[in-house]
Amino acid sequence: MGSMTDIKAALQLAATREEYVSFIEEYSSDERAGVKKLVESAEKKLKALEKEMARIEEMKKYEKEYAHLGPICGIDEVGRGPLAGPVYTAAVVLPPDCDILYVNDSKKLSEKKREELYDVIMEKALAVSIGCNSPERIDEINILNATKEAMVMAVKNLKVKPATLLIDAVHLDGLDEYNQVSIIKGDAKSISIAAASIVAKVTRDRIMKEEAKKYPEYFFDSNKGYGSQDHIEALKKYGPCPIHRRSFIGNFV
Repeated sequence: MGSMTDIKAALQLAATREEYVSFIEEYSSDERAGVKKLVESAEKKLKALEKEMARIEEMKKYEKEYAHLGPICGIDEVGRGPLAGPVYTAAVVLPPDCDILYVNDSKKLSEKKREELYDVIMEKALAVSIGCNSPERIDEINILNATKEAMVMAVKNLKVKPATLLIDAVHLDGLDEYNQVSIIKGDAKSISIAAASIVAKVTRDRIMKEEAKKYPEYFFDSNKGYGSQDHIEALKKYGPCPIHRRSFIGNFV
C-alpha cells in the first residue's frame, strides 16, 4: 500500500489514456478517503482526455478522406483585419494520422497554449512554410489578394510537396496542380488548417511585439495592430506610422 504522497505523485505524472486507466485500476480498491478522491480526479481527467481525443479524431475527417492521394497541407492566415502590420499565412504538412491534442482554431486558444502547441507542431510536422505580405502590398492589391498571394508563397516554399491543399474558405489561383479543398471555418474542422492557424498566429504576434518596440505609442504588443480603443486613440493623436495600412485607416485619420 503506497503512501498518499507517492500516489499523488503518480497521478501528477500520468498524461496518457493508458496511464490514467492503469492508475484507476491500481488504486480503485483502496479504501482510504484521500485515495478515493485521487481516483475520482483521475477518472475526471480520463474522461476529459477521451473527449479531447474524440474531438481531434473528428478534426481528421478531411485528412482521412484525401489521404489516399498523398501528403496533405493545411493553410490558414492571420492578420486580415488589423489596421497595421503584415498579413501572415502558414502551410503545414502533418504526418498521417497525427494526433497532437488541443490543436484548434488559434482564436480559441490562449497565448500560452498557442506557444506550447507551436513548438509541438514545429517538431512533429513534416514541413512548415510561412508566407507574408507587407502593409504596402496590402494597400496595393487589397487584403484578400494579398492574403491569397501570401498563401501561394507558403505552399511554393514547402520542402514536402503535398497532393491536397486544405484551405480555410478560399481557392488559390496558380496552384492547379494541387487538389484544393476549401472549407468554411476550416480552422475549427481540420487539424491541418488548425495547425496552420496556430503557426501563422504565433509568428505574426511575435513580429508585432517587435514592432511595438519601434512604435510603443500604438500598443502593438497588446493589440497586434487590430483596432482596439487605445490603438485608435493613438492613431488619431500621432497619425499613422510606417506599418499602418493606409487603405484601412481612412475613418480615423
